[in-house]
Amino acid sequence: MKKVVLKIVGIVLMIVVLLQMTLLTSFASDLSDVNEKIDQKEEEIDGIQEEKSATMQEVENLMAQITDYQNQIDDLDTQIEDLNTQIEEAQKKVDEAQAQYDENKKLAEERLVVMQESGDTTYLDMLLTSNSITDLISSYYLASELAEADTELLDGLDEEKQNLENAKTELENSKKELDTSKANKQSVATQLQESKEQKDAKVAQLTSDEKQAQEELEQFEADKREIQAELARIAAEEEKNRQQNGGATIITGNPSSSGYIFPVAGLSKANIRNKSYPSYAGHTGVDVNINVTGKSVVAVKDGTVVTSTALKNSNGSYRSYGEYVVINHHDGTMTLYAHMLAGSRRVSAGQTVKQGQVIGTVGSTGNSSGTHLHFEVRVNGRPVNPLPYLP
Repeated sequence: MKKVVLKIVGIVLMIVVLLQMTLLTSFASDLSDVNEKIDQKEEEIDGIQEEKSATMQEVENLMAQITDYQNQIDDLDTQIEDLNTQIEEAQKKVDEAQAQYDENKKLAEERLVVMQESGDTTYLDMLLTSNSITDLISSYYLASELAEADTELLDGLDEEKQNLENAKTELENSKKELDTSKANKQSVATQLQESKEQKDAKVAQLTSDEKQAQEELEQFEADKREIQAELARIAAEEEKNRQQNGGATIITGNPSSSGYIFPVAGLSKANIRNKSYPSYAGHTGVDVNINVTGKSVVAVKDGTVVTSTALKNSNGSYRSYGEYVVINHHDGTMTLYAHMLAGSRRVSAGQTVKQGQVIGTVGSTGNSSGTHLHFEVRVNGRPVNPLPYLP
C-alpha cells in the first residue's frame, strides 16, 4: 500500500513539473511574441520617416538647413562680439603705447637739447669744479648715472615705438577679420532667407495633417534653439569663471576622455536601432529604442542638473522634448535625456547627481512616435554626435 502511495505521489509530482514546464515554455513563447510585436511596432514607427510625402521630407530638410544657417549666424555673431572686444582692447593698447611714447619722446628731446647746450663734460671740468675728492666722486657718479639714464631712455623709446607698431598691426588685423565675419554673416543670412522662402513655398503644398505636423516641428525647433542658447550661456559663464580663477581652458568635445556609461540601465549600443548620425535631417541625438519599456534612465557621469522640466502646450499636452533633463558634467560637455515617462523625473535643477543615478524612466512624451530615450551630448551648448561618447 505504501509503495502504491509513493508511486501516485511521484506521478503527481511529475505531472506538476511537466505542467510548469509547459506553462513556462508557453509564457516564454508569448513573451517572445510580445517582444517581437514591440520590435515590429518600433520598426513601423521608424518607417514613418520613410513613408512621409516627398514634399514633407523636403520641408523637414529645409528646416534642418535653416537651423544650420541660424547656428552659423549665431557662431558669426559670437565671433563678431569677440572681435569687437579684441578691437577695443587693441585700441586701448595703442592709445596707452602712443601716450607713453609721446611722453618719453618729449623727455628725450628735452634731454638732448640740454646736452647740446651744456656741451661735453670732461673729467678735467669735474676736477676743477670739485671742492673735494668726495665732490669729484659724487659728480662723476652723477654724470655716469645721467649718461646711463639717457641711454635707457633712448633704448626704451625704440622699444615703445615697436610696441606701438605691433599694437596698431594687431588692431588692423582684428578690424579686417571683423569685416570678413560681417561679410560671411551677410552671405549666410541671404542663404537663410532663401531657404525660408523655399520652405514656405513647400509648406503651402502640404496636406492639413502635414501642416499640423510641420507646425509642431517648427515649435520643436524654436524650443531647441531656446534650450541651445541657454546651455551655451551656461557653458560660456562656466568657462569665464574658470579662467578668472586661474583655471586652464578645458579642451571640450573629447570622446576618449568622456568616461560615460550607457544612459539606460542594463542596455547598450545594441539597443539603438539606427546608429547613424544624424539619423534624419534635424535629429540632434540618438534614440535608444529596443526593449526599453519600463527601463530606468541614468546619469552617464557625475554632474549638476541644469534643467529638469516638462515642455507643454497651453492646453497641457506635451511638446518637443516632453519630460527632459540636462546635466552639466563640468568637463566641457552636457547631456540631455528626453521624452521620458510622464511624472518619472527624479531630479531637479541645481541638484548634484552621481554616475549611474536614476533620473527618470524611458517614455514617449513630447514630439515622439514611440517609447524611446532621446539622448544628446552637447559641447558649448551645441549638439554633437553622441555615439563616440558611449561605451
